[in-house]
Amino acid sequence: MKFADPKNDIAFKKIFGDELHKEVLISFLNAVLDFSENSLIVAVELVNPYQVPKIEGLKETILDIKATNQKGENFIVEMQNDDQGNFAKRSLYYTSKAYVDQIDKGEDYHQLQKVYFIGILDFTIFEKNENHISRHLILNQETQQQDIADFEFTFVELPKFKKKLPELTTLFDKWIYFIKNASNLDMIPEELIETPEIKQAFSSAEIYHWNKKEMQVYDYMSLRRGAELDALRTAAAKGMRKGIEQGMERGIEQGIEQGIQQGIEQDKKEMILKSHQEGVDEALIARITGVDLETVQKIIRSY
Repeated sequence: MKFADPKNDIAFKKIFGDELHKEVLISFLNAVLDFSENSLIVAVELVNPYQVPKIEGLKETILDIKATNQKGENFIVEMQNDDQGNFAKRSLYYTSKAYVDQIDKGEDYHQLQKVYFIGILDFTIFEKNENHISRHLILNQETQQQDIADFEFTFVELPKFKKKLPELTTLFDKWIYFIKNASNLDMIPEELIETPEIKQAFSSAEIYHWNKKEMQVYDYMSLRRGAELDALRTAAAKGMRKGIEQGMERGIEQGIEQGIQQGIEQDKKEMILKSHQEGVDEALIARITGVDLETVQKIIRSY
């Protein structure tokens, strides 16, 4: 078996946003939010169910998951791979917008229902907090009571989750282990297969069940993320080195800028060649890297 990486945006949406398997999302939400017995979610309605997006419009496609439960409460789930420095503010914006959009101007405010935001992050956002999960509420400063209860934020920082299979004691542990490690497994572990919803999640992630369009988008997202990360790393390293070398002649600021640009260009060449070696279509490589097709073909033929 080969499983897609649940951290890939399209894979995450396919696994947790499937209309035919809402039990997967229900189990995941109950586990992450740690609801008590009488507060458990028993049904959800997907506001934006999974559909295979087109690569051409992928930048404008919303790949988070929005749902409501049997009480009318709202849930936003987002998988975020890269730290862009503004995720906390973005989560506030999305949550506030989801709250405001529940009613039209002049309608009764009593209709407004609670909004839960869940961010699954493949980076660290709260450096001072060692726990891999944190919950953020609006509290009264003096009493520490949650008098305003319509907003709740939960963040899971995957790099801080270190548990191995024998250490998984809760359903939450198992779900986070699945998200972090599924793509490195070649079979469903015994510790996870006993949970029907997680077993179904593995089935959804098994790439042999995916069609050609899904695989194209999955590969596009994976390659784009790899290209962006490599470009940042290469640009930082080469830019700093080149900038220092040229700093005496042209000024440190100009040197660093030039080094960064050279690093990005070299990284794109490496990405084009690597993608070509892996059998990725030349037109798709051009879309991923933002380099015109003719240049892509010249780079491939020159090596």
